[in-house]
Amino acid sequence: MDTEMFLLELDEHMQKACEYTLHEFSTVRTGKASPSLVEGIDIQVQAYGTSMKLKQLALISTPEPRLIYVKPFDPSTLRDIERGLKEANIGINPAVDGNAIRLPIPEMNQERRKEMVKRIKGMGEEGKVRIRSQRRDGMEAAKKAQKDGSISEDDLERMEEEIQKLTDKYTKEIDTHVVKKEAEVMTV
Repeated sequence: MDTEMFLLELDEHMQKACEYTLHEFSTVRTGKASPSLVEGIDIQVQAYGTSMKLKQLALISTPEPRLIYVKPFDPSTLRDIERGLKEANIGINPAVDGNAIRLPIPEMNQERRKEMVKRIKGMGEEGKVRIRSQRRDGMEAAKKAQKDGSISEDDLERMEEEIQKLTDKYTKEIDTHVVKKEAEVMTV
């Protein structure tokens, strides 16, 4: 077993788990407009007979801090997009404006902000669970390699230390982003 390659692969897996969590954070509403709030919404398009992500159907922009502007590539999908945004239940009422849709972002009250913080902390914990799962898999693989005789007991100890260092690094990164996102949400 090549321990360096093994650790690099494990690092890559943990990094992907961390990046996924950070992407999840971008979907949380902070009180200001962001295209990531709506771009992943699935829209059932009657004309195409299929379900597509909003970012595949329209240009999404934020011309003002409290407004998301959705301009469909195909004007015939406007009503489908409006319906899909209403059904997504994201707490924003779409308003049709000619050939586009305006999504005014309402001010969040303190109670709603606290709910968002709980949600962010939950997402952070899920991310840390993914990282710990990668650690468990790495530890099991290292122990198996030692059992098979491809690495020594000293190598196993070193690998376990390195695996724990990677785990600590990525859980700390998630914690840092949770604190940062929490501050962003609580800022009025």
